[in-house]
Amino acid sequence: MSKNRTTRFGVIVYDGVEPIDIGGTVGVLSMARRLLPNIETAVIAAQAGAVRLASDLTIVAPYGFKEAPTCDLLIVCGGPGWRVEVKNEQMLSFLRRQRPETLASVCTGALILAAAGLLDDRSATTRRAAVGGEDSAPLQLLQNYPGGIKAREAVVVDSGIVTGGGVSLAIDTTLYLIGRFYGRSARDEVARLIEYDRAYAANDAALGTLEMGIAPARS
Repeated sequence: MSKNRTTRFGVIVYDGVEPIDIGGTVGVLSMARRLLPNIETAVIAAQAGAVRLASDLTIVAPYGFKEAPTCDLLIVCGGPGWRVEVKNEQMLSFLRRQRPETLASVCTGALILAAAGLLDDRSATTRRAAVGGEDSAPLQLLQNYPGGIKAREAVVVDSGIVTGGGVSLAIDTTLYLIGRFYGRSARDEVARLIEYDRAYAANDAALGTLEMGIAPARS
């Protein structure tokens, strides 16, 4: 697989995204460009402009849903704002318009995909533990959604739509997605570049990556 192929990753944000999900997606892709120079990243929100993340950090999304460029993959970030987004028809409609194989999520972004009906009859994962004042773990909430979602404890579940585990596992999920487009060797080079190769191997050994009969990365 060519390291020079062009791939555009869209990262979907909204008010209340956890900053670590930005670091685990946009940050990893930024570093990956040192080895894979034609990776492109588009940060997308409902409307272009300021997006207030959890802990009051503000970023600027260059693209809104209407003017977003065509992306090879769209990654829905997680964070406490998911509770609003699962009822946000603008977000859900945008996701429903995408081809399922171009969608992915990190952490509680999976709950937004579930609310859009996109994980029906699929296996998926998300954050395993409840935090703060949460009554239930997101993984349990995912299991409770209608549509026959099979909630799995894993680093990554690839059932055509890729879902990743919680918090720092956004890094692992983004590395997995890089491997989908550029192959495992390139993925492992990026992991070494960001000094995450040992953590990546340890997480995979502890929780595993579930590929549900998905075709290998394209050449």
